Amino acid sequence: MHTSKRMTIAYLAMAAALLALFALNLFWGSVALSPADIAAALLGRGTNALAANILLQLRLPRAVMVVLLGAALSVAGYLLQTFFANPIAGPFVMGISSGAKLAVALTMVVFLNRGLLTGSLTLILAAFAGAMAAMLFVLAVARRVQQMSILVICGVMIGYICSAVTDIVVAFAQDSNIVNLHNWSMGSFSGMTWGNVATAAAIVLPCLAAAFLLSKPMAAYQLGESYAASVGVPVRAFSVVLVLLSSLLAACVTAFAGPISFVGIAVPHLVKHTLGSAKPLRVLPGCALGGAAFCLLCDLIARSLFAPTELSISSVTAVFGAPVVIWLLVRRHSGEGTV
Repeated sequence: MHTSKRMTIAYLAMAAALLALFALNLFWGSVALSPADIAAALLGRGTNALAANILLQLRLPRAVMVVLLGAALSVAGYLLQTFFANPIAGPFVMGISSGAKLAVALTMVVFLNRGLLTGSLTLILAAFAGAMAAMLFVLAVARRVQQMSILVICGVMIGYICSAVTDIVVAFAQDSNIVNLHNWSMGSFSGMTWGNVATAAAIVLPCLAAAFLLSKPMAAYQLGESYAASVGVPVRAFSVVLVLLSSLLAACVTAFAGPISFVGIAVPHLVKHTLGSAKPLRVLPGCALGGAAFCLLCDLIARSLFAPTELSISSVTAVFGAPVVIWLLVRRHSGEGTV
């Protein structure tokens, strides 16, 4: 009873935080909008054309996109932590985001230098190819290395290599394209359109639904591969699905918003700690809610702290996420038990 009460309170708190932050993202900005302006614009009765345009074409698609991609990033992190049985696994740490970033940068430079525009689907496919390439390299290392710490270090090194190559690629981009590439490579939710939102939703929502449907075999997998096999989970196929889902979610985020650090590690741990449970059926919806709320908070800070200058989203997520990872490592190694 105590656990269910704690979970109910935690879910209600996360949902309330999500709604409050979503509303703040609509109200707050370089042009302040009143609740009356927002209500009128949403109902299509507004006489203030500027307010309606700011809300419907800029802030609303951006806020919806932040919710989608925040949930995607958090769930991708949780799936990777389950797959590698490592609390520090995440799209950014394992080099997956950096692989996606490199592939997207190459695609953008090649297309833009030829005077062509890239569609969001092209960028997602490129990001997925890059994410899978990085993931396959990590898996190849995992087969040879038993220690998870070495695997994480390899993931970080892949990230550094991909980032270095991305910087070289950007150096050879035409001057007019460098600004776009640089802004994107730092991580940003700016410039989101309803078309972007529709494309992202078409990828993220089915992936989240698939992850939720896999929560029962995931719970068995957390107890070890041999146990999962003994209760009828096709371990090899299940592992492939986990890798594909996490890579696709991370690739979608990177294609639209660039690489975003620490969300995939920090949020799943905060959610597990808050819920007092590690069961996938309970944690997955919490990760989606928590990731969306966390990214809404970080995006609000990124665009309003030094307005009109906008910070990169990764700078803000790192400030909040890195201390969580440090706390997690200290807690694990000080003998307080595994997280």
